[in-house]
Amino acid sequence: MATRQSIGMCIQQCENALSYAQDQYQDGSRQEHYGDETYVQSQATLQEAMNDLEKLLSSSNDQQREQLYRMRMQLQQMQYNMVRLDH
Repeated sequence: MATRQSIGMCIQQCENALSYAQDQYQDGSRQEHYGDETYVQSQATLQEAMNDLEKLLSSSNDQQREQLYRMRMQLQQMQYNMVRLDH
């Protein structure tokens, strides 16, 4: 079973990845093709957070799973937005 601490650390990692991605998304929408390297890095950070979240899902209880699912939806939405941006 996943511990409260491991879930908390994962959620924090996801929130950090989302924040970084949102910053890069905003910069990317203003600057178009400048800063491609950091844009791609933020996408990789999102994917890494998603992978870590997926690992915890299998060992979480119902309440934790619900929290992780909500975070996963946010990560997926950000990934989708970043792919769709004409960058």
